[in-house]
Amino acid sequence: MGFNFSYPSIIFSYLLIFSSSPSLFSYATDTLTPDQSISGEQTLKSAGDIFELGFFSPGNSKYRYVGIWYQSVSPRSVVWVGNREAPLKNSSGNFTIGSDGNLLVLDGGGSIIWSSNSSAASNNSTAQLLDSGNLVLQLGHGTVLWESFNHPTDTFLPGMKLSLDTKTGERQIFTSWKSPDDPSAGNYSLSLDPLGSAQVFMWEGTVPRWRSGQWNGQVFTGTTMRFLYIYGFKFVNDLNQGIMYFTFTQFNSSLLRFVLQWDGVENSTILVGETQEWETVWAEPTNECEIYGKCGIYGVCNNGDTPICSCLKGFEPRSSEEWSKGNWSGGCVRRTLLDCQLNRSGDGFFRVAGVKVPDRSQWASTVLTEAACEAACLNNCSCKAYSFVSGIGCMIWAHDLIDIYQYPEGDNDLYVKLPGSELGTDSKRWKIIVTVSTLGGFFLITCIFLGWKYNKRIKDWLKMGRKKHDLLHNMLSKREARPDFSGPSEYGEEVQEGKGAELPLHTFECISIATDNFSESNKLGEGGFGHVYKGMLPGGQEIAVKRLSRSSGQGLEEFKNEVILIAKLQHRNLVRLLGYCIQGEEKILIYEYMPNGSLDAFLFRPVKQALLDWITRFKIIEGIARGLLYLHRDSRLRIVHRDLKASNILLDEDMNPKISDFGMARIFGGDQNQANTNRVVGTLGYMSPEYAMEGLFSVKSDVYSFGILVLEIVTGRRNNSFHHTENSQNIVGYAWQLWNEDKAVELIDPSIRSSCSIRQVIRCIHIGLLCVQDRANDRPDIPTIILMMASQAITLPMPKQPTYTFEGSPHESDSMANKYESFSTSDVTITMLHGR
Repeated sequence: MGFNFSYPSIIFSYLLIFSSSPSLFSYATDTLTPDQSISGEQTLKSAGDIFELGFFSPGNSKYRYVGIWYQSVSPRSVVWVGNREAPLKNSSGNFTIGSDGNLLVLDGGGSIIWSSNSSAASNNSTAQLLDSGNLVLQLGHGTVLWESFNHPTDTFLPGMKLSLDTKTGERQIFTSWKSPDDPSAGNYSLSLDPLGSAQVFMWEGTVPRWRSGQWNGQVFTGTTMRFLYIYGFKFVNDLNQGIMYFTFTQFNSSLLRFVLQWDGVENSTILVGETQEWETVWAEPTNECEIYGKCGIYGVCNNGDTPICSCLKGFEPRSSEEWSKGNWSGGCVRRTLLDCQLNRSGDGFFRVAGVKVPDRSQWASTVLTEAACEAACLNNCSCKAYSFVSGIGCMIWAHDLIDIYQYPEGDNDLYVKLPGSELGTDSKRWKIIVTVSTLGGFFLITCIFLGWKYNKRIKDWLKMGRKKHDLLHNMLSKREARPDFSGPSEYGEEVQEGKGAELPLHTFECISIATDNFSESNKLGEGGFGHVYKGMLPGGQEIAVKRLSRSSGQGLEEFKNEVILIAKLQHRNLVRLLGYCIQGEEKILIYEYMPNGSLDAFLFRPVKQALLDWITRFKIIEGIARGLLYLHRDSRLRIVHRDLKASNILLDEDMNPKISDFGMARIFGGDQNQANTNRVVGTLGYMSPEYAMEGLFSVKSDVYSFGILVLEIVTGRRNNSFHHTENSQNIVGYAWQLWNEDKAVELIDPSIRSSCSIRQVIRCIHIGLLCVQDRANDRPDIPTIILMMASQAITLPMPKQPTYTFEGSPHESDSMANKYESFSTSDVTITMLHGR
């Protein structure tokens, strides 16, 4: 009997065989169904080809594991391992969905060596690999039954949660590999503090190895996080559910990961687009002082000291012999009991500046001011120290002080309680201060009396200011929570900046005495709104006094605006307001004194310019950016400065920049992104095109001014100093001309050209040109700018050619001049714009 075969029937038969055989199926998909399996070199790929899942052998190992890795990165970078404790011994085995609906890894004999072990699994479940790197087991309608993000290995990816169930104590734990060739659980793990504080701990076995410090709503207070906080760390504390967690939202499409390495270092890396190599942007711990409790209880670690460990003032090593051998783990003990322990008064505090505050603090939620925090600790004999931390509030310690790290970037001060006998020369200093204060008592009482006379006069103004702030607060508190760094933290509601602190009202007579009757010898400078003088308060504190001229453009509204704003803002890169005066036609602001004056005094004067090396200049650029980040996003009040320029950047004794002069700042509320005004104020050369010509302003207006500042800092020249000598209108036109001709290096100030990092300076020029683009939408925002400056891994877009320079063609200059009543291209602030 013969058989007749047609070619179509043969082809159909083969297709039928292949489609029904899971082992022969090659997946170019992100989904695994119950009738499929993965084996050999087969893989799943996420929809965007970012992640891949399959079998792999790490390093020199012959064992095989199911894992997830970056699809296009070589060598393979694994982010998750399923059967890390039960590897396959050979190439046999497969990854599939079992009859109970769970994900399974089977060996060559069909035995289960790993399972997702979900009790909610169903026989119609499917698995999908997402572009986030998350492998989800779900029902057909999308209900997630199990996900790899809830069962991590050593890698924390954007979108993951580092969580703690405060009711059961259950924690999500990341565990390092044992070695580069062995992904089984190693010696190090990472989790939230099991005691419930908002900080991350790394453990070596069961012993703490490192901690991040408390989260203050913006950053971890014990780390040098650099730019990472702007990516989107967020802390959520759901008191009703008993769940607290950190999550991380990626800022852009760059690939970034946090890996707990096998050697006990948490390493954050970002993939460099051009080289396809991982670049480390943050790592902890990186020195001995970052190791938890390196110097024991009551010991302070400073990596710049020799030896690195020392006892707090008033304490001595528990064992001098061990201490001399470099074994500091025993810590320190008090030399003398506290006075309160002997039922007498006399205790005081010693300030330890710039530290990562100790572990095991308690939060005094009802204490709203630093003075009240000090009093709370002083009046409680069991309190050993306190710290008033921005974004957290009053922290006190009843336990032994452990893990104190003093480092240059430390933002917080710790006040350690000591008996009066241990304060030593400090007690004598306080006696001198008390004596001086007593002798000056009559003077102070007189000032207070005079101030009382004027309180009624400004009572209505203060009410108006408080009403304005209350209105803003109510508006902000009614808004839905936004995914940023403000918002609820472990400490409940947000700490209100400046809450509970009333600014001192000074009389004109008192300020006149403090400034030696506004003598010329005390004059620090002058601006569009008046003169600035150096002064000294009765207690010896140096101050800067801004006396507004009667003919200045700043009226009572601008003055109130500046007082209300600065009183509520607290940031290391913003100048601090100490008091004010309204008396007759006199309007005076009292600021903290900045010994190095303004940036323009250094930048544009040849003698001082030589003191600004590139490291200092870059530090100033970064500081200005951080100050703007706070104004634009991280403070409760979203603020546009509108007059950012070199003369409004003050420098403290360490050359840290502080943004000043908020007389023209505007508050943005709700989801407001832009505002319009008929009254254009600012400084020509620093104003963005849309603001100068149309009265439109936004946070991108400040970005434009920042870009001008960056170019000025790089060149060491004023923005309006080019058109007389170069064939360009201003610094923007000149910078673009050189950039376009590949001569950007010629922009660099000759005094730093031979000693700076050319690559870093050129990148700053690039960023500056992006900031001064004509269209506001083309300019990067401040978080992006900080990210660009922090890592060379970020590829920068090419800037567009600027067309507006405000000192350009004669026709443009004429049309602009006709709009203004008066103007200046110097650092004096301008003017009025006629209504349209």
